[in-house]
Amino acid sequence: MIFERITEPGLSQYAYAIGCRGAKEIAIVDPMRDIDVYLDFAGSHGVEITEVLETHIHADYASGARELAERTGATLRLSAYDRQEQFQVDYPHTPVRHGDCIELGGVRLRAMHTPGHTPEHLSWLVFDVHRNQDTPMAMLSGDFLFVGSLGRPDLLGAEATDALARQLHDSVAALATLPDSLEVHPGHGAGSMCGAGMSGRPMSTLGYERLTNPMLDPTLSRDQFVERMLSNLPPRPDYYTRMKELNSRGPASLGPISAGPAISPRDVQQLTAKDHVVLDLRSQTDFGRGHVPGSICIGLGKNFSMWSAWMLDAQTPLVLAGHSERDVEIAVRGLVRVGLDRIAGHLTGGVQGWIDSGLETARHDVVPSTELQDRIDAGESLCVLDVRTTAEWNSGHIEGAVHVPLPELPQHADRFVGGAPVVTVCNGGYRSAIAAALLERAGTEEVIDQLGGMTAWKRAGCSITTEIAPSI
Repeated sequence: MIFERITEPGLSQYAYAIGCRGAKEIAIVDPMRDIDVYLDFAGSHGVEITEVLETHIHADYASGARELAERTGATLRLSAYDRQEQFQVDYPHTPVRHGDCIELGGVRLRAMHTPGHTPEHLSWLVFDVHRNQDTPMAMLSGDFLFVGSLGRPDLLGAEATDALARQLHDSVAALATLPDSLEVHPGHGAGSMCGAGMSGRPMSTLGYERLTNPMLDPTLSRDQFVERMLSNLPPRPDYYTRMKELNSRGPASLGPISAGPAISPRDVQQLTAKDHVVLDLRSQTDFGRGHVPGSICIGLGKNFSMWSAWMLDAQTPLVLAGHSERDVEIAVRGLVRVGLDRIAGHLTGGVQGWIDSGLETARHDVVPSTELQDRIDAGESLCVLDVRTTAEWNSGHIEGAVHVPLPELPQHADRFVGGAPVVTVCNGGYRSAIAAALLERAGTEEVIDQLGGMTAWKRAGCSITTEIAPSI
């Protein structure tokens, strides 16, 4: 048997390659947009991709299922339970119903309808038929059952949430016929916004989940289950609706992924004067030292794709600026994974090329914690803007700070124009750099970015409070 988890850390996403080494056939389950990853896997293992499967219509990333099936000639199998629902797949595929099976040599996959996260959601039971034809060894649970949690039921809007939560309860009840030994392999791990309270472990067993997962508590009535399920949902990213729409109609085929054309600083200046935006891929400190006016800083790193999807308009064409062409290639891959395809190219020479050309360069201070504490203690008029989550804010913040979670800042940025200098603060400096860029674009006259966020602030021994302070 071939059973491989293919991980994309930035979105905490897991795709799977499953099949039979002897038959030289595999299925790819829940592939992302950059399908070269799966083609390379098949080539390196000497197998053919004959089946492409999806557990549901995804909300957090752009699917590569359609293009992968087209490129390989594989059968594309998707849930039949999307008909008459809010989101329906609009491109050709083979519908799958509860109980349908796929044979891959000595491996069998059997579909199990597990609605709740979405109406059409399928899980896949995996059988090693050479060892036991009747008892599944694993479940590919998609966004139904996570390690320590379940998939959120609120992605279709408030009017559908209660009904989906009740369907989720019924899907949990349907697990009763499956053995404790069943391995659980979910579609996401900790860090994904598709559920709350996920464990950092990438897999579990059904028996262990029955013992430890609070949502598998058999004493919960349906109403108690729904209440618990809805009581601790993370913020719902605005881009999820866009992604559902994109995956319903099928993302356009990508072809090879590259850094694209190099664009001279003068040409970039002309493009930004029209409708393009420069996406700066560098760190908090590099961005502060100098950047293209009006650019947005989303540094390369684990959460690049998620924050790009959350902060960028999918219709706005981008020019990328990084330290190297390799940085740009990594960024392109991260952007297309969340359906941000309008990439014009990259800035020749990066931001240093812009500076060397003599064009106007924007800058702002990035100050260490002790300096900021001294300035606050001296009575300097500063607006400290904390852009962390509510849970982070409640754990301790700078006295007198204003709280606006970063995803909400674009709707409130104009409130910080025309007043005192604004100091952006997060947990480690990543989100505060994004916030600083958004405020500059909105017209805030003086922006200061606090170096290292609250982690550095606490390490320096600076004062914090948990008292209620202004928020917007």
